[in-house]
Amino acid sequence: MTPSARLQAALDLLQEIDTVPRPADALVSAYFRARRYIGSKDRAAVASMLYDTLRHQARLSRWLEKVKTNVTPRGRLLAYLALILHFTVQDIAALCDGQKYSPTPLDDHERAWLHKLIGQTIEYPSMPDAVRVECPEWAALQLKQRFGQNFVQEMQALLETAPLDLRVNILKTTREKILEELKAMGIQAELCPLSSVGIRIKERPSLSALPMLKNGFVEIQDEGSQLVALMVDAKPGQRVIDFCAGAGGKTLAIAAQMNNKGRITACDVLEKRLKRSTERFRRADVHNIEVKPLKDERDPWVKHHKGEFDRVLVDAPCSGTGTWRRNPDARWRLLGPGLENLLPLQARILESASRLVKLGGRLIYATCSLLPEENELQVQTFLDRNPDFAVVSYGSLGQHMIPSAHTDYLSLTPAQHGTDGFFAAVMERIKIETSEPSDQEMA
Repeated sequence: MTPSARLQAALDLLQEIDTVPRPADALVSAYFRARRYIGSKDRAAVASMLYDTLRHQARLSRWLEKVKTNVTPRGRLLAYLALILHFTVQDIAALCDGQKYSPTPLDDHERAWLHKLIGQTIEYPSMPDAVRVECPEWAALQLKQRFGQNFVQEMQALLETAPLDLRVNILKTTREKILEELKAMGIQAELCPLSSVGIRIKERPSLSALPMLKNGFVEIQDEGSQLVALMVDAKPGQRVIDFCAGAGGKTLAIAAQMNNKGRITACDVLEKRLKRSTERFRRADVHNIEVKPLKDERDPWVKHHKGEFDRVLVDAPCSGTGTWRRNPDARWRLLGPGLENLLPLQARILESASRLVKLGGRLIYATCSLLPEENELQVQTFLDRNPDFAVVSYGSLGQHMIPSAHTDYLSLTPAQHGTDGFFAAVMERIKIETSEPSDQEMA
């Protein structure tokens, strides 16, 4: 592809992201699948330009408003060329030459406001902190309250490109063997500092160049997500439920802990996604997982299996604020329930799933959110309503966890731990309640 064609491809994707209610990564994958003639280097260049523009969206939009022009995908992309790549107006005009596969030529208005941006930086002194760190208004107050004077530092870490973390499938291999294979392939990698089963790749190789992915020896999984799975502390022979299993990443990690002994039930309301996960299970040589689609969080199946399980993981649907460095578009696009709907949904899911836990068993609640309303406050509300559960302090969970953790809960952030933002709490059933809340009470 020519530089102009790459620019047009990035513009096509930005326009699609602005209008189609699907995650950016899904739209990018579909775009390239439909254009298999685009080579790997061109794909990487287009994706880099696209995601870098998304990571600067608030600042670019603020500059467009400052120079009194409309905020559009084309405007943001042109401003990105001027403010981030420091192209001149002549450079930009040469790319926008109107030829086949190239953007249309600049008009007089675009030339005028681009001239105002030349020589400027992406930030200016009076820019509000929330704009400077790309924090949307709906989350800014909660995040400022949580992080206080560290707000800017924490949010800036969410603007960085996330590393590629792999979880080694200990049923089939070891971290040392995978590291040797990667080294032989010329790929720089190192042991994850926190997860005992993690490897971090220092570059962004084509995933098709990693044969260990195809044969189930490793899975792509952020180190924070690996730590959540380790907190389940599932033992061989136990009965375990992954209540919101999704694509099955944590389910697989738990199965490896259990050495294929015992039984894991992977539940979710998204039946098609759950069924697709079975191919991942087969590839990983995991044989102790069964899938159970649920019609909703209060499916009658839950009541029929009350008190049968040693471990119940609730990886609850959430705002996803902890994953913004991987999904920069998620800051600005509401593709699922808003926070006002997520909070009661999380409470209902946690309440329903808790019925499955046996006496002495554990309930693990997790999110990829940084918001206290979805995390500590959600857990405290549950405990207030359920005195038959008690928190198992994070610091008592074992040496494979973060050594310096002294709080009751796991709380990870990119700035402090180099992982995505994750929260997890472990609660143990210490007695059997004589009465069970009705579905109306859980609503």
